[in-house]
Amino acid sequence: MTRTIVASATREVIIGFDQPFCVIGERINPTGRKKLAAEMIEGNFDTVIRDALEQVAAGATMLDVNAGVTSVNPNETEPGLLVKTLEIVQGLVDVPLSIDSSVTAAIEAALKVAKGRPLVNSVTGEEEKLEAILPLCAKYDVPVVAISNDETGISMDPDVRFAVAKKIVERAMDHGIKPHDIVVDPLVMPIGALGDAGRQVFQLLYRLRNELKVNTTCGLSNISFGLPHRHGINAGFIPMVIGAGMTSAIMNPCRPQEMEAVRAANVLNGTDPNCGTWIMTYRDHKPADAGATPSTTPPGASSGRRGGRAARAGAGAATE
Repeated sequence: MTRTIVASATREVIIGFDQPFCVIGERINPTGRKKLAAEMIEGNFDTVIRDALEQVAAGATMLDVNAGVTSVNPNETEPGLLVKTLEIVQGLVDVPLSIDSSVTAAIEAALKVAKGRPLVNSVTGEEEKLEAILPLCAKYDVPVVAISNDETGISMDPDVRFAVAKKIVERAMDHGIKPHDIVVDPLVMPIGALGDAGRQVFQLLYRLRNELKVNTTCGLSNISFGLPHRHGINAGFIPMVIGAGMTSAIMNPCRPQEMEAVRAANVLNGTDPNCGTWIMTYRDHKPADAGATPSTTPPGASSGRRGGRAARAGAGAATE
């Protein structure tokens, strides 16, 4: 069985088909969050700290860390900012981290200070990216997210996206990186714009699991982009995509409705032994009053904030 091991300084997490679904918290990302971007540029990390603690309290398995603020020259500014953000976050929480950047120099700078075994997010099928990112992953012995697009862009044909994923896996093996250290993002399209986006992903996941034998991830909220009541769509999508074979997702763990769907899917998929996590999380749950928002946050956890990720396929950017 394919197992991708990630780790912080003190905690190891396994991403795999026989493991609980891996929730990668998306909130530490200034994309689309003007207030957060301005704070980070000024050296104010209060929101980063709050988001890190809230996501872990809400049940995140890992945290994605992105410092891609708007800049005239991100190659000069992003490495230092990403390192600073990463050091703050890994000093606060003990979950593994995902180093999220499109700037190679920033990824390398972060890998030098990262504790444990982080996930690199990401590499694409573009030759320039393959030659820049894969040697880094091999050098630091870390797993990497492989996004299924290349120089031609994002194909609407799922067979083309599978072919790009296969190309990345094969090129990674040339660098000594095993398939279990490749976590493929098959690219979830917005269902409001592409009516068969759900079926495309389900079919792709089946092939990725059975033919390439790799773990998978996605920007979960992409599926609902442009639709009203997005979290209802997201919550419905979660158990379906898990049932189809997806093993992780970059998402907002501070959305109780979506985390309920993850935990329920773990129960039904047999990865929550004896329903232990479900029982511990919800044993004291009481229905809210009519018109109130139900609270399903575990005892002692903080309430959540809204957000989203704009790193893939037209995703809705996080909002303040």
